Amino acid sequence: MAKRMFLVLGVMAVLLIALGFLKFKQIETAVHASAFQPPPEAVTTIVVQREQWPATMSAIGTMEAVHGVTVSADLPGTVAKIDFDSGKAVQAGDVLIELDTRQERAQLAALEAQRDLARVNFERSQKLATQGVISRMDFDQATAQQKSTEANVAEIRATIERKTIRAPFTGVLGIRKVNLGQYLSAGSAIVSLQSLNPIYVNVGVPQQAAGQVPVGRKLRVTTENVAGKVFTGAVTAIDSIIDEGTRNVQVQATLSNPGGELRPGMFVQVELTLGASRPVISLPASAISYAPYGDSVYVVTDLKDPKGNTYRGVRQQFVKVEGSRGDQVGIVSGLKPGDEVVSSGVFKLRNGAAVQVNNKVQPENNPAPKPEDS
Repeated sequence: MAKRMFLVLGVMAVLLIALGFLKFKQIETAVHASAFQPPPEAVTTIVVQREQWPATMSAIGTMEAVHGVTVSADLPGTVAKIDFDSGKAVQAGDVLIELDTRQERAQLAALEAQRDLARVNFERSQKLATQGVISRMDFDQATAQQKSTEANVAEIRATIERKTIRAPFTGVLGIRKVNLGQYLSAGSAIVSLQSLNPIYVNVGVPQQAAGQVPVGRKLRVTTENVAGKVFTGAVTAIDSIIDEGTRNVQVQATLSNPGGELRPGMFVQVELTLGASRPVISLPASAISYAPYGDSVYVVTDLKDPKGNTYRGVRQQFVKVEGSRGDQVGIVSGLKPGDEVVSSGVFKLRNGAAVQVNNKVQPENNPAPKPEDS
């Protein structure tokens, strides 16, 4: 009985020793696994420097003609002559449309005859009144008759002149909307006329920045329709009210447009100068890791692993981003000149990750990129 008891105790002791050894090996393996360092990530870096950036604001603007109207018929009538071609430039006073005035000219001839007779009667009455042959009342009637006929002639001449429709200012015509022989009622559209040089650009500025855009402030305008060309101008007017829906104030600037390349209604990119330049640290946009809790970059530095060995790794650094320029973004806080920052590959990094720098191919970092036409 005692032997059996010792045998059972011996077997249990062996089992406990075996289980303890296995557990020791598991813990040793886990410790080695926790100390494992993944291979370093390949990244590109840039050593940052401080630059002076102009304080600017980018917005979308709309072109508007300094003078722009739809030329219309002043009086009803039939189109007798068309003196313009669609899309052509005209000078102020050029004849565009002539309406039929045969009836008015006949009336003019009759009224001119009445005017001539009234003028003869007036001159005769003036002599007779001087001699005392006729009364003062008869002379006043002859005078009134002469003035009335003069007014009638002037009225019918004005009607004829109003049926000759002229360009009110120098500009470029649109597409003709009338045809020869067509009857036009008063107010019927004939053709649009736009003055293209100079030209306005209207842009909405947030109310908090409106105080930094006084009259005379310079701006730059670019558009994809005229690739590679920059138009410059100056603010000439600021609206007196702020839009309740957008909280923007409309700012109007005047640009020189000698070639007529900018057209009314065209959308353009506007860059407004808000004030003096400011110091920033510029980085490629690919260097920023954007997140709801804050924007950050990865700074390359010397780190130590759990065993105390030094390696090249990254430290996540939160930064404040203000403004952009081409491929670059401006950093106003969080970095200092001389920091080596990861410029590409940030999506695969974490705080403390080991990195291997390879700067043979760098991301785009141009403040004024000019992409080739596709």
